[in-house]
Amino acid sequence: MILRTVFLRIVLFIAVWWILTQGRADSWGVGLISIVSALIVSLVLLPPGLFRFSLAGIFFFLLYFLSRSLKSGIQVALMAARLDPGFHPNIQKIPLRLPEGLGRVILVNTLNLMPGTLSVDLTTNSLYLHVLDERQPIETQVRDIEKLIAHMLCVELEES
Repeated sequence: MILRTVFLRIVLFIAVWWILTQGRADSWGVGLISIVSALIVSLVLLPPGLFRFSLAGIFFFLLYFLSRSLKSGIQVALMAARLDPGFHPNIQKIPLRLPEGLGRVILVNTLNLMPGTLSVDLTTNSLYLHVLDERQPIETQVRDIEKLIAHMLCVELEES
């Protein structure tokens, strides 16, 4: 189990380094140091066996995130290009169903990366989210993302 986790993380960090350096062979000296450092930090911060991940869950989460980012980015850009963008900003309080921990951290960071939303505060049971247009189905989107994260992390959602 531990060897498998270490192997998968090494492969991941090598792939990330290769992408960042565009496959340049002359960068592998620094890359090796970076990969080993990233591996050590990841093993300390996220010990093997502490969390389970679903590869299918990761795939569907990334697919959803990329498609929603593109759609939301276009929508916000079109709104901003109008003389009267028609923004209806507000702060919404959304009860959370993900258990405390890594899932909530991923949720908050995901929402911060989605155009038109920004996490303002996270309490024990709720997330306060600044939105550009309160008329959008924000809570529905948060619920969709929670389900995807729960599937990705192999955890159960709490009842709301």
